[in-house]
Amino acid sequence: MVDWVALVTNIEPKSEIRLFVRLALGFATSLSCNATRDAFTHLSRTRPMASTPSNDRGLIMSHLSDMLRSLRWDDYRYYHQSRINQTLHLISAFIFLGCYALLFKDPAMAGLVGWLAMLTRQTGHFFFEPNGYDDVNKVRNEYKEAVKVGYNQTRKIVLLIFWGLAPFALYVFPLFGMFDPPTGRLDFIRQVGTVWLVIGIGGGLFRMIQLFVTRDGQIGLVWVFKVLTDPLHNVALYYKSPLALLRGELIDTSIADAGWGGDEAEKAPHLT
Repeated sequence: MVDWVALVTNIEPKSEIRLFVRLALGFATSLSCNATRDAFTHLSRTRPMASTPSNDRGLIMSHLSDMLRSLRWDDYRYYHQSRINQTLHLISAFIFLGCYALLFKDPAMAGLVGWLAMLTRQTGHFFFEPNGYDDVNKVRNEYKEAVKVGYNQTRKIVLLIFWGLAPFALYVFPLFGMFDPPTGRLDFIRQVGTVWLVIGIGGGLFRMIQLFVTRDGQIGLVWVFKVLTDPLHNVALYYKSPLALLRGELIDTSIADAGWGGDEAEKAPHLT
């Protein structure tokens, strides 16, 4: 169990961002333990077999791996058909990797860099990804928005509104004493970066808790792992997209013939 009292009392004054990050990590770890337990309970009911420690671990990891593959496959085929969007995701992935490198060294700068990466990829989604009838998958855009496990366009708009209003709110209300008065423009920009980092982490935790409550711990845990590892996966998946774009290919036609795991892979349940 997480010792929440120790986490709070060991924080030095004027380090609220460290408090938030440590509490978030502690809370996520606690939820992850519950999710693993739920996954084993689900599998023991649906796939009875002789129980040994090695079988238990292997069965859980296989189940979670199938869910992760299904989430990635749906994300790719439904929401990343545009070669321009894929190229922007590739650029965004490299920026996000830089954000990860800065996260524990300079959280404020990590917040600024992270949202630069976020805006890069969301530009691809909002302006270049087809929003009408999906001829490749034979579904309507409304269906794709409904089954999106993570942030669909409506949720993204809400999150981006919080992001856009944060600098104005920080300028008018300096967050009730969480920050010292900025000594200059650069100091204020760094404070904005810190707030943006909190919004980014908070947005991820909020959606994870939503999935824990409305679905189950397994899908919430797998979604968080997917989001955190998306930059690496995007590099591996989209590194050829800029060349395809230069050849004049605006839509990834290979999606129609692609498949990750075949019919035997267990499909992650969708929201309705």
